[in-house]
Amino acid sequence: MQQRARGRISALGRGVSTAALCLALAGCIEAPFGQGGMRQSPRPAPAPDVVTPQSPESLAVAAYYQQIEDTLKGRGLLRTDVAPRDAPITTHQLIDDFIHIALYDEYSSFGGTYIARPTPSRLRRWQVPVRMSVEFGASVPLEQRSQDHAVISAYAGQLASASRHPVQVVPAGGNFTVFVVNEDERRDLGPRLQQLVPGIDPGSVDAITNLAPSTFCVVFAFSEGAAPAYSRAVAVIRAEHPPTLRRSCVHEELAQGLGLANDYPHARPSIFNDDEEFALLTRHDELLLRMLYDPRLRPGMAEAEARPIVTTIARELMGGS
Repeated sequence: MQQRARGRISALGRGVSTAALCLALAGCIEAPFGQGGMRQSPRPAPAPDVVTPQSPESLAVAAYYQQIEDTLKGRGLLRTDVAPRDAPITTHQLIDDFIHIALYDEYSSFGGTYIARPTPSRLRRWQVPVRMSVEFGASVPLEQRSQDHAVISAYAGQLASASRHPVQVVPAGGNFTVFVVNEDERRDLGPRLQQLVPGIDPGSVDAITNLAPSTFCVVFAFSEGAAPAYSRAVAVIRAEHPPTLRRSCVHEELAQGLGLANDYPHARPSIFNDDEEFALLTRHDELLLRMLYDPRLRPGMAEAEARPIVTTIARELMGGS
């Protein structure tokens, strides 16, 4: 299982003022859920048409994240340009970025918890079509549900086009579940997570249900046994986020859930970076996805085996330069 979490402004318990900008917490943790894992997720009960009220805590969380988005935008971050002139891409950079993002993990499991520690890993990706299903919390307004579902559906198409791997949103029963939930609903996700991923470890459930305020969103990608190919993923997007921050989380977590597991501080222009400069998947990032799903690469490859192939692919994509 791979976990990847994102956070931008330091929050409670981090020892830094809530007004201070901090590095993003981003990474994917990988662990198996066993050979008995379900290949199709159980279908949830239909979302009610009646929206339940947001709790006072959730409303306070929403106000907090609005301040965060305003702060980031005020500092020139969360850019929405995807091919900026001030950040040209070179072949060498593309190779280096791919190696560090696709072949390293930012998080390691230690004593049942996850520690931010970049470690060499192996190439992971989906070998089966990715079917994303979206589940909304009962307190998420109907208009927001409609807007978010449209954003996720369109983005699934963008991911499919970039990777040339089948990715689509389905009404229910997908193998990549995207939760858009408010604070109280996220804390109650334990039983649903256990239903979606039989045998999921308690640490993974706790990482979602007790998500720190400094972590804005998270994705877990699961494999069966020791296989390097994914068969299940779960992403959690905070519904309290304002639109740009929420869309940014969708872009980063869903792309990370396809196999780009790590953040790399030198990657630019990219969402796979802790500096939060870009909010949306960039042209650079689309090239990384194209490389990840190139048939010349295989799940399970380590850097030594993959690097010569990655170099060839990057040169082709950059026109032989």
